[in-house]
Amino acid sequence: MCHCVFNPQMLFAWTISLVLLATVRGKEVCYDHLGCFSDEKPWAGTIQRPLKLLPSSPKSINTRFLLYTNENQKNYQLISATDPATIEASNFNLDRKTRFIIHGFLDSGETNWLTEMCERMFQVEKVNCICVDWKGGSRTDYSQAAQNIRVVGAEIAYLVQVLWTKLSYEPVNVHLIGHSLGAHVAGEAGRRLEGRAGRITGLDPAEPCFQGTPEEVRLDPSDAMFVDVIHTDIAPIIPSLGFGMSQKVGHLDFFPNGGKEMPGCEKNIISTIIDVNGFWQGISDLVACNHLRSYKYYSSSILNPDGFLGYPCASYKEFQENGCFPCPATGCPKMGHYADQFQEQISGVEQTYFLNTGDSGNFTRWRYKVSVTLSGEKELKGHIKIALFGRNGSSKQYEIFEGSLKPDATLTRAIDVDLDVGEIQKVKFFWNNNVINLLRPKLGASHVTVQRGEDGAEFNFCSSDTVKEEVLQSLSPC
Repeated sequence: MCHCVFNPQMLFAWTISLVLLATVRGKEVCYDHLGCFSDEKPWAGTIQRPLKLLPSSPKSINTRFLLYTNENQKNYQLISATDPATIEASNFNLDRKTRFIIHGFLDSGETNWLTEMCERMFQVEKVNCICVDWKGGSRTDYSQAAQNIRVVGAEIAYLVQVLWTKLSYEPVNVHLIGHSLGAHVAGEAGRRLEGRAGRITGLDPAEPCFQGTPEEVRLDPSDAMFVDVIHTDIAPIIPSLGFGMSQKVGHLDFFPNGGKEMPGCEKNIISTIIDVNGFWQGISDLVACNHLRSYKYYSSSILNPDGFLGYPCASYKEFQENGCFPCPATGCPKMGHYADQFQEQISGVEQTYFLNTGDSGNFTRWRYKVSVTLSGEKELKGHIKIALFGRNGSSKQYEIFEGSLKPDATLTRAIDVDLDVGEIQKVKFFWNNNVINLLRPKLGASHVTVQRGEDGAEFNFCSSDTVKEEVLQSLSPC
């Protein structure tokens, strides 16, 4: 018979040992066809992910695959990887590309933007368009949703593997498009497919719990044969509440408008005083405008392929100061749907591209560099503007310079034009200074050179006229 003596100090040490052992060991949960998930590093217990969390169960997340095709554009067909008969009975076409669209935090697979993106694709191609619905895992606390993306990525990878093994459908024909947390879902699926997926597009990949983490945790260039990324909300999460990654995570990383503030978006006071989870509870264009622009740009690019040309540049500042112009001899990639047309020109990873967009509508812009040589009798102060006229129409007036206007001076500025004017046939010059001058001085443009960004083509225009303030001067080719 054992005579045990109660020792409070030993009990305390034993309890502490058990706690430490549990911390070191961590937990793991396994699910049938998806494998096992751990809460050990790098998935949890790190600076970026301090909470020791496991993903929710596949049953509670309830990932659904909603198939739209050219034959059923309005009503989805539900397909399942665990029941391949549902795929065979659907309109899934083995001779077409398959594009998965994956929503982010608090969103759902039946939200309008996903189905509208499919509908736009049907206008330009024959395609299997699958909206991935994982609202059971996205509509929760953000830290939990960030863990749940692992299960959703595994579900997508399993479906692609079933298509491959059961129907001989090659992963190279698969394109995963993910917004916010959905971008990292795509990354997880791509990692599990060992980079065999043809393409992944990250639409403003989510920053919290992902920026600065190891590659297996987040989207990275090894997750697919081609990875392109659109960054639209890269301001720091604290204090600016920018929700997107500033870190480059693709082969091509596009930073429209510099990646921080999108034209037409204005942060309001609400967005500066609430935390990440509270922020998303009130998700709307008003609060999350920059973050949502990424999928709006992509959707627009499907029908407007030439209006989102990305220029290779070291920084947005350099790009804005007339640098990195025109496109190099190898050309510039198109941000969005047609970025993969540039795939053969890729020489590495994390290549950076900049462009400016419009503030509304289809957001398209075409970049030109305009040089204006002034003529007149004396130096004046004011603004000068130029409008372009081409085969496809005429542009608005764009300001080239404000300040001292000296005769014979040449002033240069890059402008982002709202219309693809085509071959430029003439330009119009305009100046004003909003100062009453009884002498009514005249100023003109003796020479205007317009260089097109896409191919570097130059158009030259001349005139010997000068005009009074707020009178248009036309210049013809010379």
